[in-house]
Amino acid sequence: MSSANVDSQRTYVARPGSRFPPGASVVPGGVNFCIFCRHAARLELLLYASPDSIAPFQIVGLTPETNRTFYFWHVLIEDLPEQCCYTWRAYGRHGVPQLDDEASSRFELLDPGARAVSDRRWRRQPAAAVREREHASLRAIVTEPLGEREDVSVRTLDDAIIYELHVGGFTRDSSSGVQHPGTFSGLIEKIPYLKDLGITHVELLPVMAFDEQDVPAPAAAIGLVNYWGYSTHSFYSPHPGYSVEPGRAPQEFRAFIDAMHAAGIQVLLDVVFNHTAEAGASGPVINFKVLANEVFYHVDPAQGGRYLDYTGCGNTVNCNHPLVSAFILRCLEYWVREFGVDGFRFDLASVFTRGEGGALLGTPPLPWAMEASPVLARVPLIAEAWDAAGLYHVGAFPGMAWAEWNGRYRDVIRRFVRGDPGMIGQMCTCLAGSADLYQADGRLPVNSINFVTCHDGFTLRDLVSYDAKRNQANGDDNRDGSNDNLSWNCGEEGDTNDPSIVRLRLRQGRNFIAILLLSQGVPMLLAGDEILRTQRGNNNAYCQDNELSWTDWRFSDDSLDMLRFVREMIALRKRHPSLRRRRFFTGGTEHGQTHPDVAWHGERLGAPSWGDPQARLVAFTLAAQALDEPMLHVIFNMNADGRDVELPALDHANWRRLVDTAAELPSKVVSNIETARVERGICRVESRSVVVLESR
Repeated sequence: MSSANVDSQRTYVARPGSRFPPGASVVPGGVNFCIFCRHAARLELLLYASPDSIAPFQIVGLTPETNRTFYFWHVLIEDLPEQCCYTWRAYGRHGVPQLDDEASSRFELLDPGARAVSDRRWRRQPAAAVREREHASLRAIVTEPLGEREDVSVRTLDDAIIYELHVGGFTRDSSSGVQHPGTFSGLIEKIPYLKDLGITHVELLPVMAFDEQDVPAPAAAIGLVNYWGYSTHSFYSPHPGYSVEPGRAPQEFRAFIDAMHAAGIQVLLDVVFNHTAEAGASGPVINFKVLANEVFYHVDPAQGGRYLDYTGCGNTVNCNHPLVSAFILRCLEYWVREFGVDGFRFDLASVFTRGEGGALLGTPPLPWAMEASPVLARVPLIAEAWDAAGLYHVGAFPGMAWAEWNGRYRDVIRRFVRGDPGMIGQMCTCLAGSADLYQADGRLPVNSINFVTCHDGFTLRDLVSYDAKRNQANGDDNRDGSNDNLSWNCGEEGDTNDPSIVRLRLRQGRNFIAILLLSQGVPMLLAGDEILRTQRGNNNAYCQDNELSWTDWRFSDDSLDMLRFVREMIALRKRHPSLRRRRFFTGGTEHGQTHPDVAWHGERLGAPSWGDPQARLVAFTLAAQALDEPMLHVIFNMNADGRDVELPALDHANWRRLVDTAAELPSKVVSNIETARVERGICRVESRSVVVLESR
């Protein structure tokens, strides 16, 4: 295929083409186009010279006699150059209640298999405005194939430290100093920062092409956009807004993956297969509503084809229909094989357990099919194990090796650090890897993705600064976002100049980080928490593509202090295999050790306060997992006063205080064990603090 510019004065020759494979494929002699459309009487392929072209330079008509095989329509266009843009138009009945035959044919449809797309002429308008939006469509772009990766090795989360970040927001602020802010290329320039921090995996908020215009009317009226990206329209294409050159998003994303791998960092994608950007009956027609409405979406025939909404976004993908399952599997395999993606996190994954009509399935095909895929079985699969209609599968998501965002861990740790009484038992269960959720059916600590903050909710700084959300900037009178944040402002709401409150907030932030990185399971950090990024109390910044959400790279002294603390805590976790156990604790000895794998304590040795409803202090001792690994003794005191805590006696060694979240600089975290303070007998632990001791 030529990469020359399209000759818009030329009529390109069309041949019948093939139904293999779907999408636009470069083949000898031209480009083969194929699309699924069950109910159309005929189709048209509209060819555009560029993303900015107002009208197509050629319209190719397809007939069922020549261009249809089963439910697939196909055509080969000879000598078509790369970067040519295209859309589809379908005529006939499509089973979409809000559209008559004439209205359906006016929509230009986006190829669901498009490898690259442009949204430069897209205008998101309701179906009633179809006459005003001619050629104002999302467009697919013909692009050369990237070629499959040779290495599809097994990836695991055994030693992972995940860092959840937004591609655009991480470098979009002018303070980032990168050449191409808000892009995959800009993120490449920040790899040294990520590597120095010590994270092993980044988890990117959605990078499959999404509709930036998909926001509620009140938000749109004040100029806000869909920032997070949970509104996918093109599952095979990287988001064009994150590329430097129009039409080269696939190449730029692959370059980003290559750069991350060269630095020893793996890339996980947050993907959205529970709903699409087409929303409900009043939403726009983009592709699936006309091409495969009753196949791709859950609809209720008894109510005129009403869309069933289990996502809060207007529609729900019918994931367990065989054709839809195949579409999802092939798409995910594509991102692994051609881009080199290392795993996936699935938004509202409990939708995967719903069958026809939304009924709950005991053995849903899709999650098991993913684990059976020769490609996907080699990479981590992480479920957000709930949906917006009440299904909650944390601890019970179908499958074998699926990891889960552990929402219960988040809630328990927040309550414990806040100082809620009687949390010791739940806290220690979470700290030990949530065996109550995962052990009974043979799962492991690695199945629990532990987090205290994520993109959805308060940042770490706001978690210790606000009792209530401040979402007025979203345009919905502060009604959006969660009202139950389990947060504590430490005595004053929002910004304060009170030095005692400021110190307490910083200590509480360190407590959260310390607990997260001392827990069994897989820790996940929210990007920016290590530098105390704030959203000024907004706990639902989905529409805030501005300084409220962006990372500010002008670090204050407190930011630098927290950055150092997080970096050192990550390094501590990496030094200690006992913090990354492959199996759950037994309470017995192993590996020839004379000490049990874990021993629980209170203020006195061997006396944890399991039954005390007012208890806020607990300690534990970890035996070594490796021959050269020292033991650890950890104390959590969330009481409002300091306590004297008894320490285990050691033969031929001392306890040295490595971490003290209540200490002043530079001793709150010590990187050189030889300079750490020696502790014997009784250890003083200040109020609301975490102390970590290592045997030497």
